[in-house]
Amino acid sequence: MLRLHRIWAGYRPHEDVLRGIDLEVAPGEMVTLVGPNASGKTTLIRVITGVLRPRQGRVTWAEKDLTHLAPRQRGRIVAVVPQAKNLPPGFTVYQTVLLGRTPYLNWLGQARAQDHEAVQQALERTGLTHLAHRAVHTLSGGEQQRVLVARALAQDTPLLLFDEPTTHLDLHYQVHILELARGLAHDDGRAVLTVLHDLNQATLYADRVVLLERGRVVAAGPPARVLTRERIRQVYRVEVEVLRSNGATVVIPKRTFQRF
Repeated sequence: MLRLHRIWAGYRPHEDVLRGIDLEVAPGEMVTLVGPNASGKTTLIRVITGVLRPRQGRVTWAEKDLTHLAPRQRGRIVAVVPQAKNLPPGFTVYQTVLLGRTPYLNWLGQARAQDHEAVQQALERTGLTHLAHRAVHTLSGGEQQRVLVARALAQDTPLLLFDEPTTHLDLHYQVHILELARGLAHDDGRAVLTVLHDLNQATLYADRVVLLERGRVVAAGPPARVLTRERIRQVYRVEVEVLRSNGATVVIPKRTFQRF
């Protein structure tokens, strides 16, 4: 299980973005972080992946402190799917996905049969086999996002992080990515943590939602319990209607005009 205990972190001295965060994500579970801009969602992802070291607190997986592991060791535990940008120029889809095997390569950096097999399986699962030899810069945004998912799958880690994976994607690719993320949790038994802006996507796909505001956890639990009208008004400063039908929760903003 991924456990974050009392995490304080920031980018400048004496300016904390995260303020005492506690969080758990279990294998087989999809947990989604939501909250306004600058609430600390991406910063939390950076702490888990080791990009940002917390000032206080511990990040553990199976009792191992991720913040003190070497990058190669950490790369066998956690993989991240960022937004589709800054893909390696001049690389093919296959070469990009093969980068996910970096933590497993030998000291010469040579890929072995099991590495190529992992890449093939990742391409098949994301529907990219027919694009394996295409240059990544020639792909659409949705296709590039699937390449990043395939790279994470090839990394073959028990913990997967999706940082706003549906941004700038059309509805078809949004559904595909979120269905895949949920399947990785429920079918493969991986621990999946996603960052989403769309509250309706969070209610539809997440097992649990963690609502952040100004670096603190406001509420955590099943989507219907966390995303109430009163709590959304408090955190997002907007009036909404929250409808529930047949187990589904839908958040609808009210049409209001506010002068700034």
